[in-house]
Amino acid sequence: MAKGSRFGLARIATVLAAAVLLLGGAVPYVGGAARTYHAYLVVGRTDGPQGVAQATDAVRAAHGIVGQAYPQVGVVLAYGSTADFGARLRARPDIVAAGASRTVAVQNPPIGSADGLEGDDVPFAGDPGGRPAWNQSMIGESMGVPVSADALHKVVVAVLDSGVDERHPDLRAAVDTSRSASCGTGVPDTRQGAWRPDSRMSESGHGTHVSGIIAADRADQHHGVRGVAPGARIAAVRLLSANGQYYGENLVCGFLWAADHGARVINDSYFADPWKYNCPGDPDQAAIIAAVGRAVAYAQAKGAVVVASAGNDAQDLGGPRTDDRSPNDHVDGPVTTRQLGPDCVRLPGGLPGVVDVSALDAQGNLAGYSNWGRGWISLAAPGGDPDGGEQQSVISDWPGDRYAALAGTSMAAAHVSGVAALYAALHPGAGSAELVREMERAALPLDCPGHDVKSRACTGAAYFGYGLVEAPH
Repeated sequence: MAKGSRFGLARIATVLAAAVLLLGGAVPYVGGAARTYHAYLVVGRTDGPQGVAQATDAVRAAHGIVGQAYPQVGVVLAYGSTADFGARLRARPDIVAAGASRTVAVQNPPIGSADGLEGDDVPFAGDPGGRPAWNQSMIGESMGVPVSADALHKVVVAVLDSGVDERHPDLRAAVDTSRSASCGTGVPDTRQGAWRPDSRMSESGHGTHVSGIIAADRADQHHGVRGVAPGARIAAVRLLSANGQYYGENLVCGFLWAADHGARVINDSYFADPWKYNCPGDPDQAAIIAAVGRAVAYAQAKGAVVVASAGNDAQDLGGPRTDDRSPNDHVDGPVTTRQLGPDCVRLPGGLPGVVDVSALDAQGNLAGYSNWGRGWISLAAPGGDPDGGEQQSVISDWPGDRYAALAGTSMAAAHVSGVAALYAALHPGAGSAELVREMERAALPLDCPGHDVKSRACTGAAYFGYGLVEAPH
């Protein structure tokens, strides 16, 4: 999301035209008539091209169609038309996981139903005038950062999100269009502007807002937003599909694109549709976990710090909880309440090495909407209060040369990504794990708030991980 964004939001949905599906190769035709297919992620026994060969052989043996290969991680996106397609794939010894990446057929895509901003409900804000805000002061950014402009300009932060409007005055110098693309179909699209948001979707500005927090920079310091790491380059990678979903194949495509185009930091302020949480005991969800997990590990091995929003459900990620919003890719349902355990993860958070971020309000307390969990949260960062107006929300860029005041763990994750970019500039030879350790060591430990929020048993580690992220100074 924009699903890691402002608490209690709803997305305007759009319908995907059949022509778009044809361009993406997602709807095969046989005998001139459309057939109903489902999309599957198929994970070969081994990484790399050999794993792709294994997956491809399995798909073809099951009379399916390979839509896209991801040779870096031994995964393919496939389409099958029979009810036992996934089971036939999983029966093969050279396949470690195979499952549907969505619950609806690709012939008639559903209307999205995630937490976006709805029409005029976007909380637009005035030009902040380039002034430091409470959120930047909280992480020490206003104290001055010992990073040279040249070093920071060499750092690429990939924003995997709803798209980024690089035409915003605050982002014109930041977005590197040569490193930007759309992965909204699971296939990289590098056409001019493909990375931009779809203005028909109310959630369209989310990625622009996140990018502004990270690296907004304009020559006129008396206007606009100044990001945590001004001068860093943004690789805009749109994940949001035309029907308003962040499917597993979109994530795989996005992580591989970012890693192969030099990203040192990858910001992820969303969760993988159609399941708010993916559980390894379900074969479909297990395949999504396996495929996205390989893509994340690939990016980390290439030196990228992967940062994720913890989510806005006020839940303990380490304990039993409920999910009453999955699957979310149906227009009419069915959506049932699931009882979940800690093994069910909110992708990409919860994967090994991912920096999962909880949100603080302007008073430094855990925000009322923020997820938490001992052993799950890595760092805390400013997220704001959605009921506190401009003064207690995070103001950043919005398409159309506008500004919006939002609150959520999305905003918190963006602050951590900006700080990670600063550390990457200071330590250009450091790997992903080393940069994460630097941030964890420098974090400001936080005690429990003075009052018990929603009667939650409070421990600093559960709420804040290693503590409040701090910019180097």
